[in-house]
Amino acid sequence: MTDDFKTFIEKRKVVAQAYVNGDAGPLAKIAVKNFAATFFGPMGAVVEGAREVLGRYELDALSFDAGSESDLEIVHMCANGEIGYWAGFQNARLRMKGRAGTIPMRLRVTEIFRKEEGEWRLIHRHADPLFETKSHGTS
Repeated sequence: MTDDFKTFIEKRKVVAQAYVNGDAGPLAKIAVKNFAATFFGPMGAVVEGAREVLGRYELDALSFDAGSESDLEIVHMCANGEIGYWAGFQNARLRMKGRAGTIPMRLRVTEIFRKEEGEWRLIHRHADPLFETKSHGTS
């Protein structure tokens, strides 16, 4: 694990907080620009292409309102000099534009990053709702 990736992941947590408050600007700064990108969204959408993925992120951020909270619960992460990832959960209490109150959310998330011009950039995000089930000892 590289120290710069650990530092980047702390920055990624701040970016997630801004995003759930309706601000996609910080996410745009860490999104890949020159490589392939993919987004497998929580409602089943599949978006491909760096420009298209960023456009989707920006559109989706418009749904969120100030006062939302997000926390990335990292189960494991790893990075070498060029590729890094984290997998775990995103826990949030969301305020949606036009709706009263907050909505709890727990997503299973995998994000993959690649160095682009010396900076870590998000190239893939897969997020889907976690459905809690009772464990019966099998996977």
